[in-house]
Formats: sequence, C-alpha cells, structure tokens
Amino acid sequence: MTQERGKVYLVGAGPGDVAYLTVKAYNLLAAAQVLVYDALVDAQLLQCVPPDCLKLDVGKRGGKPSTTQAQINKLLVIHCQQGKQVVRLKSGDPLIFGRCTSEIEALKASGCNFELVPGISSALAAPLLAGIPLTDPVLSRTFAVLTAHEPEVLDWEALSRLETLVILMGGQHLPEIVHQLVRHGRSHLTPIAIIRWAGTPRQQIWTAQLGNILEQTTELSLSPAVIVIGEVVGLRKYLQPENIYLDEIIRQEPGETHSQLLPGNESTPTPQPMLSNFPPSSPLPLTGKTILVTRSVGQSSQFSDRLIASGATVIEMPTLEIGPPSSWEALDDAIAHLSDFDWLILTSTNGIDYFFARLIAQGKDTRALAGVKIAVVGEKTAHSLKQHSLQPDFIPPNFIADSLVENFPEKLDGKKVLFPRVESGGREVLVKELTLKGAKVIEVAAYQSCCPSGIPPEAELALQNRKVDVITFASSKTVQFFCQLTNNIFSSNSDTSQFLEGVSIASIGPQTSKTCHVLFGRVDIEAEEYTLDGLTQAMITWATNS
Repeated sequence: MTQERGKVYLVGAGPGDVAYLTVKAYNLLAAAQVLVYDALVDAQLLQCVPPDCLKLDVGKRGGKPSTTQAQINKLLVIHCQQGKQVVRLKSGDPLIFGRCTSEIEALKASGCNFELVPGISSALAAPLLAGIPLTDPVLSRTFAVLTAHEPEVLDWEALSRLETLVILMGGQHLPEIVHQLVRHGRSHLTPIAIIRWAGTPRQQIWTAQLGNILEQTTELSLSPAVIVIGEVVGLRKYLQPENIYLDEIIRQEPGETHSQLLPGNESTPTPQPMLSNFPPSSPLPLTGKTILVTRSVGQSSQFSDRLIASGATVIEMPTLEIGPPSSWEALDDAIAHLSDFDWLILTSTNGIDYFFARLIAQGKDTRALAGVKIAVVGEKTAHSLKQHSLQPDFIPPNFIADSLVENFPEKLDGKKVLFPRVESGGREVLVKELTLKGAKVIEVAAYQSCCPSGIPPEAELALQNRKVDVITFASSKTVQFFCQLTNNIFSSNSDTSQFLEGVSIASIGPQTSKTCHVLFGRVDIEAEEYTLDGLTQAMITWATNS
C-alpha cells in the first residue's frame, strides 16, 4: 500500500490576531497534522489546529538559543515524507522577510510538495491599525519597506531621501537608525511612530520626532516593532477613531500639545511623544507566558484549557503513564471481603477508576459498598466518585492527605480501612498516621504509574531552546519522572536544576513542593488551594506581580 503523499504549506499568519488570517490559512490550520511555527506567531492561532496536531515551536528569539535553519528544513522534509499535511506558519507574509528561500530549496531538493499561502504583512497592517497612512497625495507619494536587522549594509543616503520609511526588526537598532537618517539630511523634527505587538491586545504605539524618540524609549523593549518615519505620522490623529485620540490627550502631562507638522508650518507646536494602546483592551494575565504542563498520558486537557483561556501558550509534556498493577490478587481479595471494612479511602481519580473497574470485573457493583463509609481527598476525586453515583462521607478541608487524618470525623481505634493506591511510591505518611491513630490499614495496589518512554518533540525543542517560562507539577511523581525524562537533554550541559535557571517552578501543593525542593532546590509558585484551579490562580497572581 502506497503512503499518502504529504504537503507543506508555507502560510502567512498575518500581524497577530486570528481575525486577520485569510480564510485559506484558517482552513489549512484546521486540517493540519503538523504545525511548525515562529516565535512571533500569536498564541490564539495555535488553538486553530486539531487537538492531535503536532505543534513545533521553532521561533528565533534574540539572545536565546534558537532552532537552526537547517533543523527547521529537516523537520519540514521529514514530516512531509511521512505523508503529513504540514503548516509552516510564519508571522506576516511568508515572502516578506520570512526567510522562506532556504526552506523551499530544501523541500524541492527532497521532492516534497509545497504551496505558498499569502498573509497580511505587519509592514502594511501595523501602520493601518495605528491610523497612519503610508501614502498621501501631498505628504507621501512613495514608501519603502526595509529590515534594519543589519543597519550597516543599508544605503542610508538613498533611504533618507524617501518620503516614508517602514522599518521592520529595527527596535534594537533605533539609535543607529536615527543617527544615520539625521546624518544624511533628514530633519530631527521628522515624525516617527513605533508600533509594538501590532494587531494584538498588547499593541502599544509611541509617536515622537527623530530628535527626541530616543530619550522617550530608553530602557524600553521595542521588539517586535514596526517603525514608521515620515510626515504621514502626523496624520494619525485625524484618521483614527476620535475617542482614542481624546483618551491620549487626557493622559498627557499638563501643558503638552499634539498637532500635525506640515511642511512650511514651522510655527505649529511640535508633537510630543505619546504612548497609546490601540485597540483599547487589556491583555489576558498570562499573555506572553509559555507554560509547560506535565501530566498523565491521556489525561484531560482541562487544565491546559484554563491556562490558554488566561492568555498562556501551553506545551503539554506527559510525564506519567497509568496502567494496571503487576498483580490484581490483593485488590481482588479485598473486594471479595468488602463487608469487613469500615472505611474505603480514595486519594486520586486513578484509584477510583481502577477500583470500580475491578469491582465490575468481579461481577459486583456499588451495592457491595453498603455499610462501608468512603473518604476522598480533593474535589476532583469527589467528583470522580459521583460519576459512580456515590457521595463521599468525608472530604478533608485542605484537599491533601495529611488533612484527612487531622480532621477525620470519627475515632479510628479498631477501624478497618481499605486503601487502594498506586503500586509504588504512594502515601506512606498517610498509612503511618492512620495506623498511629489505631486503624488497621489494608493497602492494595490498584494501579501503577510509570515514566513514559520519551518526550514530545514540541516539549523537547522548547526546553532545549529555553523558551519555557513556567513548568507546572501536580504530583511528586510528575516531578520525579520529569527529571528522569530530561536527563538525556541536560546531561551534556549541566544538571537539571542549573539548566532550568530562569524557569519558574509551579507546584499544586506542599507534598509536590517538597519533591521540587529536593530535585530542583526551589519552588517559585505554590497553589494556596491545592487544586488545578488553585494552581491556575497562583500563576495568574505570579504573572500579575512579576
């Protein structure tokens, strides 16, 4: 049987917001099997692909390790040759400073089918969204688009004579841009606008003149930005919604004025620098944060969905595989004598799932639990129990196992307690404390947790290229297996704790935090309420205060 032929689509993502995607680009994302995307691609667009789409972040970020162009070319070829529909998503338009030539050459050399799909370039969209026309019958009959990534190779003498300049990748070289233009005859009164994160909720706009823009933007991050230089910048106040401009006037310092600077009108008050948000909307609290979520293989992605809804870019890295124990003998024997027990303690949804699956496999149902009280740890576990039409008799107030013993609703002297749990590495402290209180605890293996065989490519790339801001852990096992999985990545560099310097460690609660302290030497974020909702809130608080 012949393998289905793959295809690579080199797609322009536009300036940011999903609303600025072309219809064709949106449809291709919806059908993508592999998504290879750049750092500047907005996180919203990553949600347009199917849930099982392999997402590979290969973006280049200044000052950080980046995926090489050769590696990107190889990824495209490999997945295409595997018969996959690959979307190579590039910010703006793929052929406007998109570095597509190398990728196209690699695809052609390997006989891979490909197609170019245009996008709206930020060179055109950013000025428009800021209310700046690039052409005007009087002020701008021509404009040039250039990249200032290497300012030393540009013909500044020729560029300084053009009426309007649109400069990409110039934020880090703004002093050199200003110096060269003024040196080659451009007036220091020439209006300039800097538009950062155009077309996203984070959009910011600075307007000033060549002579004073540097003092107004000192120590500010101006990347990614589109810079517009020319008299048309002065038309902005006339061509944007009136309420936006009035909002800016209100935010000025007393005595500042704004007006258009026209040729021959030197008496007109000169424009002062101003910062505005356009459109007027606040970014989500986790916007700009890349969060690596460690979880169980096949586990629901509801936690990731919560983070994405808060603005985060989420990369999932399964660090647990749940399966049956090495033997059912002990659990089967306990199920056969359920009536002998006073309490059944369930501390995880996995314990519930495997316990009740085995109960049914033995020809029994929930009626076998008549007369047995049930204690669970955590709301999620309680919810899972309710799926079996059972209400817990006791839930400790702090959602942790230690709290279960401290707040147990009756004396444990002489009580027989059944505790189905993970086969290895479970809650020894809980068993010890229950025993000290006089209970007879019967531990039985209900399931086993193992370390997965490998790391998803997207997570591995993100870790290698240091593109992760936060790693979340919801159990001690996820911490232990994360270290085991990443040893191969870090072994040639340093130990895990050193390699993760600058990455925040987020823990769901005290027990998980203890393991983090042992293996990483720190915890940066800990949930106050020991649930996934609590962990989400803790990260939002951290991001807001940082």
